[in-house]
Amino acid sequence: MILILLGPPGCGKGTQAKRLEESRGLVQLSTGDMLRAAVASGSEMGQQAKKVMDAGELMPDEIMIEIISERIDQPDCADGFILDGFPRTTPQAEALDKLLADKSLELGKVIELKVDEEALVERITGRYSCAKCGAGYHDKFQQPKQDGVCDVCGSTEFSRRSDDNEETVRSRLAAYNAQTAEIVPYYGAKGNLVEIDGMLDIEDVTVAIQGVIS
Repeated sequence: MILILLGPPGCGKGTQAKRLEESRGLVQLSTGDMLRAAVASGSEMGQQAKKVMDAGELMPDEIMIEIISERIDQPDCADGFILDGFPRTTPQAEALDKLLADKSLELGKVIELKVDEEALVERITGRYSCAKCGAGYHDKFQQPKQDGVCDVCGSTEFSRRSDDNEETVRSRLAAYNAQTAEIVPYYGAKGNLVEIDGMLDIEDVTVAIQGVIS
């Protein structure tokens, strides 16, 4: 089974991918992880990718497709995988179609987690975590039982991610919308696209995704 997960930052895509890994034996493949692994391997393709990254340039589609090709040939992808962060454009989607066809593989569903952007901004900007054990909290939705004290370890120190501010979140949402403006209709026309309400509770989103791929 081969899936593509689409969704803006903070929509819970990573959580759902992890659950699919556990329940279906699928491997989550993010572009960042694949690029870092390729560079670390010292392969010819990894060396090419490193030159591009060191120069601060955008990764050419040909290199990214080759890295994906090498990665999905690994034994852990035999039962399927989830692509996260690729494709982002129509040419990339077309190149991925060709790659899968050349390997006699077939793309299953393209699952888009739809969100209410205003609610998502509130969700992201309000989150914080225990500085000691990493337990997650939220200003509105999940506060510690005792104000200022972590429920898990009792620490009184908390931290927020520096990029969890409204300006950065809205910028990331705009970038996501610009990137996916092409590929959502592309996969919609091919009949692969399924939209799921990403604002549902985590368990409900999981149930919806499982229903789609069963």
